[in-house]
Amino acid sequence: MEKVMLRNLEQLDIEQFQRNLITWFEVEQRDLPWRKDKNPYKVWVSETMLQQTRVDTVIPYFNRFIDQYPTIRDLSEADEEKVLKLWEGLGYYSRVRNLHAAVKEVNEKYGGKVPNSLDEISSLKGVGPYTAGAILSIAYGLPEPAVDGNVMRVISRILSIWDDIAKPATRKIFEKAIREMISQENPSFFNQALMELGAIVCTPTSPSCLLCPVREHCMAFHEGTTQDLPVKTKNKKQKNVHLAAVVLVNQEGQYLIHKRAENGLLANLWEFPNTEINLKQVGEKNQLCRYIKNEYGADIELTEMVGQIEHVFSHLKWFIHVYKGIIQNQVLEKPDLRLVNRTEMEQFAFPVSHQKMIKMIEQGTSS
Repeated sequence: MEKVMLRNLEQLDIEQFQRNLITWFEVEQRDLPWRKDKNPYKVWVSETMLQQTRVDTVIPYFNRFIDQYPTIRDLSEADEEKVLKLWEGLGYYSRVRNLHAAVKEVNEKYGGKVPNSLDEISSLKGVGPYTAGAILSIAYGLPEPAVDGNVMRVISRILSIWDDIAKPATRKIFEKAIREMISQENPSFFNQALMELGAIVCTPTSPSCLLCPVREHCMAFHEGTTQDLPVKTKNKKQKNVHLAAVVLVNQEGQYLIHKRAENGLLANLWEFPNTEINLKQVGEKNQLCRYIKNEYGADIELTEMVGQIEHVFSHLKWFIHVYKGIIQNQVLEKPDLRLVNRTEMEQFAFPVSHQKMIKMIEQGTSS
């Protein structure tokens, strides 16, 4: 398949392709806050946030994050609890934990300056080939490929590449193609233009080919195969997980919250007590009460179920029955188990599903 890519690449007028693409980007690029300068730290933060997240969602998070932590040193010295709280609602929390760990290394090992060599930057925690290429090309002007989903979609259509983009090995084919195509004079705009083109013109469905600045170079456009590319196998079926959760309050009006483990899904975030329910056993309430007694030493009374929340991850789907409850005895607090009032709760980072629970309780609605 790589031979086919190289053969198709030989037919491409690379210099004209570069000119058409970069000229279009200079005029049509969106006004995004991380494009105000080429600060490598800001590029790093933005690219980390943009992984699997829409631009419109990222913008306010990016602005708040940079306002709070304007430099690598500021972020490296920040308390993890506060960093997670600032990220709250953005999802994929391993991104920010890796970023936090990596900037500490940059601050200590490189004097707070993001390294500008591929080997050094790639050694940082959470920095994969795409992020490394994006930082090096956008911030430092180095001709390194930055291959994400948008770029693979654009290039698969331009060069008629039919390899399955869901396979890790396929990325190497696209990286090789970009190395041949990238502008040596302006790799920053070249890579950003490919990303931008995939985001607003060469979209997954119904691409706006008549508005595309490089359609004359696009093999898929001329062959009528834009709707068939890129080739991507479907993800495995999501696993359904049934949970019961309870927002518990003691006699003083304090809420019981628990911190998740340091590793795994939603690591180090706080949550209301919950457990997976065995649907083959009767008595969901009994299972929940028994779990909370064993796990936290709390005797509770469930008052009512207030609704159900569905929360989707890439590999599983949660169905959560949400209850209200009252704590009937004294609960011993621990570092990962706290009793807090409603105001104090605002200091802790919760996953979206558990943010919905407290709103559900306070508003008396379900989602």
